[in-house]
Amino acid sequence: MEDIYELYSRGCALLADGHHYQAAVPLSRARDLSPQSASIREALGRALFHTQRFQEAAAEFQAVVDQAPTNDYALFCLGRSLQLLGRHAEARVPLAVAASLCPKRTDYALYRDRAAAAVRPAQDQ
Repeated sequence: MEDIYELYSRGCALLADGHHYQAAVPLSRARDLSPQSASIREALGRALFHTQRFQEAAAEFQAVVDQAPTNDYALFCLGRSLQLLGRHAEARVPLAVAASLCPKRTDYALYRDRAAAAVRPAQDQ
């Protein structure tokens, strides 16, 4: 049986080196062995996001947010994943919460505003 910490460490090293596809493999195994670990799920979400597997990334970030509703980074990444799936209305809430938790993060505010703008034209029709 593989050690969870070893899988997580290997996945994070691959992630740090920009090997996102490869990182998803040990991180997925680590998640399967320890599904309640927010740090594993966040790292896996990042790997999936960078491989444009946005639906799967959103599920991982949602799992983190479910455990830690004030995790601004997980909220932001959940919102971005939803945006890239074209689900702008759903993206508004996590992006707004992330921006309110960290008002100095201009990137959070930028994407919050983009999600709101993407929804507004549809509502005006």
